[in-house]
Amino acid sequence: MAAADHSNLVLAAQTGDPAAIGQLLAVCQADARRYARRHCHASDVDDAVQESLLTISRKVKGLKAAAAFSSWLFIVIKRECRKLERMMFRHEPLAEDIAEEQLACRSDAALRIDLAHALESLPAHYLEVILLRDFEELTIAEIAQRLGENAPAIKSRLHRARELVREYLLGGEAAPADTSKARKEGRP
Repeated sequence: MAAADHSNLVLAAQTGDPAAIGQLLAVCQADARRYARRHCHASDVDDAVQESLLTISRKVKGLKAAAAFSSWLFIVIKRECRKLERMMFRHEPLAEDIAEEQLACRSDAALRIDLAHALESLPAHYLEVILLRDFEELTIAEIAQRLGENAPAIKSRLHRARELVREYLLGGEAAPADTSKARKEGRP
């Protein structure tokens, strides 16, 4: 597109003409994508282009000189790429990472002792399932058959047992409260 036609399109878009804005975004999309590929992570290119074009469609009216459009487009894209990059690297550590770090700091002997205490704190119906699965290495189907229950109930109980052990190891010690809850629900 010639520079004069490009300037006219920018001027028309600045008046708020929806067709002109749409055409301007279509014309500058290839340049925006090319520039984003150079300044963004590959996974962020589409997001950066989309957010940049959205910003341009909303703020094109405030552009002072139509000739400055290309420079402004690149500034908007570069800013969006930086924003996406900051978002990518700024995250809270995951609970699993924190737990793994806490457990890795303990000696093997201390961890074995803590694990034994955690297992002792479990209600009998949770302890039984975790011992059958994690120590005897039975399958869910084998445990269900041995206990005379259905597989989904065994999976649920195993999941809860592991959660209680994890909470105990990380300092939550939620097993005693769970025992009273289990008794209220009529379970052993």
